[in-house]
Amino acid sequence: MGIRIDAHAGLLVAMLAGLPCIAAAQATPSFDCSQKLVSSVEQRICRDEKLAAMDRELADVYAAALAKASGSDADALQAAQRAFIKRRNDCWKTTDVQDCVENGYKRRTAELQARYGLVKAIGAGRYQCPGTPAQEVAAEFFATDPPTAMIQYAGATQLMFVAPSGSGARYTGGNRQFWEHQGVALVRWDASTREMRCPKL
Repeated sequence: MGIRIDAHAGLLVAMLAGLPCIAAAQATPSFDCSQKLVSSVEQRICRDEKLAAMDRELADVYAAALAKASGSDADALQAAQRAFIKRRNDCWKTTDVQDCVENGYKRRTAELQARYGLVKAIGAGRYQCPGTPAQEVAAEFFATDPPTAMIQYAGATQLMFVAPSGSGARYTGGNRQFWEHQGVALVRWDASTREMRCPKL
């Protein structure tokens, strides 16, 4: 009996000893931390398991988005990803580097998930805005983190992120706003136009 218990104990110790290695492998970012990293932000990501996991998640989401893109859209996506990496690495200039990097990863991941249909919409709506002729606003909502909406109006599409509001669902992005409350959307499409009141169809 004593031999059996010792054998089991030895096996358990061996299994537990392997767990840190598994955790470390899971927390490895998408880039090679063994290389000389000039960016202090990349060095931070290599040391921080949470940031490393967020980097890996974004890399997977970006790959899925790139697989759905083609031609000029793929080129634009690659350029936008390079721009994101530059903004992320510039987080060293902020007063809260950790918060800057985390929020950057969250917003970029949510943007790609919504823009490329990598998650299903949890709701949608159509709204009639005043004008001659009247124009329609179409909205799709996604349970990303943070929540997002794809808003279409006047031949253009705008990705928006949820914003604080006293009531209803308010989204902002690109100096544009969509605020839905009790079946009416308040839409401001650019800084030079007045807010439009658009009832739901």
